[in-house]
Amino acid sequence: MEKMEKAVAHVQDQFTTVRTGRATPALVEKLLVEYYGSTVPLQQLAGFQVPEARQLIVKPHDRSTMAAVEKAIRDSDLGVNPNSDGVVIRLNFPPLTEERRRNYVRVVKNMAEDGRIAVRNIRRDARKQMEAAEKVGEISADELERAEKELEKVTHDHVELIDKAFGRKEQELLEI
Repeated sequence: MEKMEKAVAHVQDQFTTVRTGRATPALVEKLLVEYYGSTVPLQQLAGFQVPEARQLIVKPHDRSTMAAVEKAIRDSDLGVNPNSDGVVIRLNFPPLTEERRRNYVRVVKNMAEDGRIAVRNIRRDARKQMEAAEKVGEISADELERAEKELEKVTHDHVELIDKAFGRKEQELLEI
């Protein structure tokens, strides 16, 4: 069950990286930046502010990382151009086109399906463990049947959580 909850949390976390019409630090904080020979997530190198709905300000803690942060943003698939004034980097997010929104919905749908598959794989592994326990005699056939029914219910609940999160994200993406 704990693994299923982690799978659901992972999918929801992935959803935050998909851009909607609003600026949010989640869009850039996981971007990897080349920093003194190693790659580091941007959230470790900078602070973020959202002064307006479509603008995000990235303020590197160390000004020497400014060029590397700009490069990472430019090379990402966000589709925004960083504007730097030497102290902060401003990212202005243009409104999403209808085509871009539909593409993002497809991406989110694939993320949700990956999450459902992960939950089902966890169910399969748990079922194998229960059947092995029954063969060895640790649990009876009745206990196995009861446990399998409970496992089905838990699996269904977690898949439903993923579906609800997908529905919310899809609505958010299609909202103008």
